[in-house]
Amino acid sequence: MRTLFNRWKYLLGLAAGLALVISTVVALSLPDIYSSVAIFLPTSLQSADPDRLADVVEGPTKDAPRLELSTNPADLDRVLSIGQSLPVAQLMIRKFDLYRHYETGNPGSDAAETKTLREFANNLSIIHNERDAIELTFQDEDKQLAARIANTMVATIDSINQQLTLQNRRNVLELYRQSSTSLGRTYEQSRQALIRARRRYGIYGIKEQGRYLAKEIIETEKELRVAEGGGPGNAAALRRALHGLTSADGGNVINLEGWTAGNDSVTLASERLADLQTRFIAARGAFEQAEISLRSRVSSLYLVQKAQPATRAGKPLRSLIVVGSVLLTLAVSVLLILLLELFWRRPATAV
Repeated sequence: MRTLFNRWKYLLGLAAGLALVISTVVALSLPDIYSSVAIFLPTSLQSADPDRLADVVEGPTKDAPRLELSTNPADLDRVLSIGQSLPVAQLMIRKFDLYRHYETGNPGSDAAETKTLREFANNLSIIHNERDAIELTFQDEDKQLAARIANTMVATIDSINQQLTLQNRRNVLELYRQSSTSLGRTYEQSRQALIRARRRYGIYGIKEQGRYLAKEIIETEKELRVAEGGGPGNAAALRRALHGLTSADGGNVINLEGWTAGNDSVTLASERLADLQTRFIAARGAFEQAEISLRSRVSSLYLVQKAQPATRAGKPLRSLIVVGSVLLTLAVSVLLILLLELFWRRPATAV
């Protein structure tokens, strides 16, 4: 083996030297590639429902639901699918004019589209890391561009993720609006009906008028009995006053007959009006809160780390390229030498 090495050592040294020089030139000619990383967590779509968001808008309380971070595999897979989708890639390519940046040709042609999409996909990485967060990494020769694309992709994923619940939130908002309008119309009808009942029966305060009538009837009837017994007082006038207090045709607006006839109707109408008022206020408040939550566009992602321009290149690893090339050249050279030695010695062995 030593004799064999001595025979080929100069050629091995020459091959290793050539590999070292060529790999060094190639490694130095490769452009620097910078990586920008954005880390975020999805929120649960259930916590973004309008009826739950209404409580969030009012302010967190002990029992109020909150926007919750989600480690549900369905939420994580949905975000990953959005980030890796073709529409998002095409949007980024058009927004940052990557056709010209990657020098793949004019937009519109199939070849340019295919090359640009392939280059974009090679530079993009979206993974679910071991801490249940989403890591979005974009690589490019321009570190500023890499950071802008990564941050824009996070915003785009957030927007598309919100669109999944936007139509449902609009439907809920319309239901709240219809409920509020219907209750408002019913409340106004009940209020007018109560006003008419009060005017018809002359009842404006059931408890107060009841006490007033009882007191006046008792006192008037007492005075009438005293006058009829020969005591002081005008019996005829007291009899007319008692008739006015007890009969609807006696001329008094407030009388016992009208109060008795309208007591149940006015009581029922008042209770219904109070109930409708409470429901109308609640429905109107829910509608306004849902409308605010819809306009606020609450983010569906929790951004842990915003992508920043890299301070050092992530690729290429030039030292690794050089060392690997030299070792690979030596290995291939040794294999070729062994094959040549075997080939040359076979005829001599046969003779």
